[in-house]
Amino acid sequence: MINNIEISATHPNQIKVVLEGDLYVEEATELRERLLQQIAKGVKNIDIVISGLNYIDSSGLGVLIAIQKRCIQKGGSVKIHGLRGNIKELFELTRLNKVFDIE
Repeated sequence: MINNIEISATHPNQIKVVLEGDLYVEEATELRERLLQQIAKGVKNIDIVISGLNYIDSSGLGVLIAIQKRCIQKGGSVKIHGLRGNIKELFELTRLNKVFDIE
């Protein structure tokens, strides 16, 4: 269960998302809806901090990929911050570290 999804605006078209806990299918659905709402409001650049994330399943990865595609369509991007441990290994195994801009 994800403990926290914190979304804050850093610029008019940019937000910072901080994720903590475990990201399973239920939380992935909530995250997707909240981020799509932000994109509908004009956000096109998203910084996602996952250093506090302990686990992410395939639905969580799917949400990140879908959100990135939407941002790219709008001329923006998704940056992933704080990759570590098992999640870093997962990004490397799935080659998502080549897909996302990793900070």
